[in-house]
Amino acid sequence: MRIVIAEDSVLPREGLVRLLTEFGHEVTSAVADANELLAAVNTDRPDLAVVDVRMPPTFTDEGIRAAVLLRSQNPETGVLVLSQYVEERYATELIAENTGGFGYLLKDRVADVDDFLGAIDEVAAGGTVLDPEVVTQILVRSRKQDGLATLSPREREVLQLMAEGKSNAAIAGTLYLSAGAVEKHISSVFTKFGLTADTSENRRVLAVLRFLRA
Repeated sequence: MRIVIAEDSVLPREGLVRLLTEFGHEVTSAVADANELLAAVNTDRPDLAVVDVRMPPTFTDEGIRAAVLLRSQNPETGVLVLSQYVEERYATELIAENTGGFGYLLKDRVADVDDFLGAIDEVAAGGTVLDPEVVTQILVRSRKQDGLATLSPREREVLQLMAEGKSNAAIAGTLYLSAGAVEKHISSVFTKFGLTADTSENRRVLAVLRFLRA
């Protein structure tokens, strides 16, 4: 696939270029700041942008703010945020705008090349990949508990894994539950959130958004 990389540190940037090229991807641009990222995506029309959170000139949140704008202007391009930091406010906004084609991984927790390449493929294909720590920080730092207080500890675990993009089968394997038990927990979450079967939108997506916003 065609990929744009936005990373201000030269060694990580060049490392990503070499890794992705080695595994058959085309890195159309590798840039060092948010303005260059937006220009590169508008010019190259890549399948995916890999973006750091903190970039020049202030090294605070330029990268992820550019990712928000990118998702608005170029919805056909998947975005994978790869950073040392969790910027929970913008992460929630990115997910809420469009649940597909987005990922957020923490650099220090990427321990396997195959897993990283799998995340690249998943996001570019329109999926969602969230590091569990990202989901946890969004929840822990939040002050609102609207709707979540009614969930049991097991239902919260199931909902968090749903937010990480895991399928029912993957949730069952992670929690050592049967497929039927997972379905019952998810059904209970839907009921407690008031998401009925006749809801026009995807109930799974709505439940995850409620979790991330709460």
